[in-house]
Amino acid sequence: MQGTVDGFSYGLVTPLVAYVMACLGGALGLRCTTRSMLVTHSWRPGWLALGSAAIGSGIWTMHFVAMMGFTVKEAPIHYDKATTYASLGVAIVMVGVGIFIVGYRGARGTALFTGGTITGLGVASMHYLGMAGMRLNGKLEYNTFTVGASVVIAVVAATAALWAAGQVRGFAWSVGASLVMGLAVSGMHYTGMAALSVHLHGTPVPGSGDAHASLLAPMLIGPLAFLLLAGVVVMFDPLMVMGKPDWTPVENKPGVPARSAVRHPHHHSVPRSRRPEGHSGARTPQNR
Repeated sequence: MQGTVDGFSYGLVTPLVAYVMACLGGALGLRCTTRSMLVTHSWRPGWLALGSAAIGSGIWTMHFVAMMGFTVKEAPIHYDKATTYASLGVAIVMVGVGIFIVGYRGARGTALFTGGTITGLGVASMHYLGMAGMRLNGKLEYNTFTVGASVVIAVVAATAALWAAGQVRGFAWSVGASLVMGLAVSGMHYTGMAALSVHLHGTPVPGSGDAHASLLAPMLIGPLAFLLLAGVVVMFDPLMVMGKPDWTPVENKPGVPARSAVRHPHHHSVPRSRRPEGHSGARTPQNR
């Protein structure tokens, strides 16, 4: 028997809050990626890792906020915590691989295509692994074509977002890119949900599968706290807002050594002392 699926049991509340979470994670992640391109190589991995965790946490939080509004009227829904948290890990790791590729190779050409594809597949993997963590008296079935469309949306959205991060055009540019990214990630989620149908086992129990927000809310506390901390880092770093460095790293100056000698205006070279004619002798190292 087919179950009655409802993805909007709270109306527009869960889609709107989910969209905000996707935008927040995207904005923080893109600013961290941009920041990584303005610093020396020693600081770059830290900023890229923070950006990966922000985007991964943002899309994971977006997914499960949206899932608070998902119900199957004939069956209660529970979640396997191990699988649910594994989906968060997959999101952060795969998004991280894509961001590190773009962070070190640049947001263009093969690097952009590879990074965007891996990041998009990470978003899609998080979604479907999170769905696999659902436990109910039934079987989840998907329409292959619609699933493929959701994956394409995720890859295109991720590629566009990484390209925007590589432009380094200021805070407003990244905000606009994050709004588009949030819309695309939300679109990917609801496209994937449109591919879902539930085949129930045994006798249905009407009304037993209503609200299950209390099951998801505790799991969202950690990622939400992390996004808050990442937001504090962005707010208190002026370079994250301005989008340009206040100094130029030495390694970005071609032909300039790391420790170049500086001549002071008041410093004059000491003239070489005259030697008596006819005097010749090897100079010792102390006199050089």
